[in-house]
Amino acid sequence: MRARERHAPVSPLHRALDQVRATCDVAARRESDPVGFVHHYKDPLDQELVALVASSIAFGNVKTIRAKLGDALTRLGPHPTLVADDALLTFARLHGWVHRVFLGEDVARLLIGARRVQRAHRSLGARFAQDLREGGSLREGLARFTTAIRDAGGLTSSPGSGSRRGPAHLLPDVHGGSGSKRLLLFLRWMVRPADGVDLGLWKDVDPSILLCPVDTHIHKLAQNVGLTRRKDLSWDTALEITRGLARFDAKDPVKYDFSLCHLGMLQRCPSKKDVVKCEGCGVMPVCRHWTLRSRVSSKAKRARVEKIPARAVRS
Repeated sequence: MRARERHAPVSPLHRALDQVRATCDVAARRESDPVGFVHHYKDPLDQELVALVASSIAFGNVKTIRAKLGDALTRLGPHPTLVADDALLTFARLHGWVHRVFLGEDVARLLIGARRVQRAHRSLGARFAQDLREGGSLREGLARFTTAIRDAGGLTSSPGSGSRRGPAHLLPDVHGGSGSKRLLLFLRWMVRPADGVDLGLWKDVDPSILLCPVDTHIHKLAQNVGLTRRKDLSWDTALEITRGLARFDAKDPVKYDFSLCHLGMLQRCPSKKDVVKCEGCGVMPVCRHWTLRSRVSSKAKRARVEKIPARAVRS
């Protein structure tokens, strides 16, 4: 008789994140997110380009992002790959488009460069898989990949850009000080198995290598549930948060990024115990602001029983 396999007990955080995933209206969540636009296209090559643009301009309020993305895609028409084959047409279609620090010419160069890489390697996914092998790590592979697109489109040498922030910020250097949130978001959409949100187009890339895309809201929530103690929005912070999530699924840790993003009160998390604002939050049972008081209370009770000086409880 075979011995019964032992399974590690499910932690409260693991249970909470799984519950969020299980109860989410995936279709509604997708259509309120920039990734919803990617699902409107059928050709995988169009999906790659739309996903790259959608993730690259995901900077600011999500409603504004979706409005600006919708405008850009309407200008490009139903087959962005066909438009991007013609550089002059791409610049003409996006002329006058603006979103925060980004201009239409920046997005045009991004599309032109990405399309040239696509044509040279059959797909962006094939090029990234090659860069990943040659780079030896996710960060180095992503650095090679983004450099190839920037160089192909002239994104970092656009005439008249001067010291303008847009071109460099649109497709950033992964060796910079940020956590490369938008690039990691793009990889999540392309690599993770198709689940109604992520598309699973790049099957030659293992989801286990992905890192969680971390913005200020995800960072705050990750701190609240004990996934990181780091104070910065760096690559190392994304790595630490992902390692924490890998305890729940080492083969696909970034699937829990969806749970963190989906929490209905993510945008207004008060980072303190607030009965009204915290109502309905899926991770409230494991949030440090809701569990800290009970732990302190327990210590205080023990102190009273054991007659420990009060200041010892606070140490």
